[in-house]
Amino acid sequence: MTTLTRRLATVAAALVIGMGALTACSSDNVECSTNACTVTFDRGVEAESSVLGVDVKLVGVENGVVKIDIGGTTVSVPVDGTTQAEGFDITVQKVTDSQVVVRVQTS
Repeated sequence: MTTLTRRLATVAAALVIGMGALTACSSDNVECSTNACTVTFDRGVEAESSVLGVDVKLVGVENGVVKIDIGGTTVSVPVDGTTQAEGFDITVQKVTDSQVVVRVQTS
């Protein structure tokens, strides 16, 4: 393999990896790394994002428990707690009067 061929292969691989990271998140309220995304949902609106190939929707918050629909499965997660669903670890990091911050990570 020539040096030019290796360089072109390296650049192509970097572009594919970079595009994968860009497509893991669907909106401005999402920050992603390779295998996890943090989603900041606004409360009181239809809050939904697509991360890591799955739709994540804020269903509601009641008594310190957040209900989240992930890929069609609704789970209840306490604030500062973690649960698993659809092959993901879902952690509620923060709940305020105006926002809910959730981390979705591949299991």
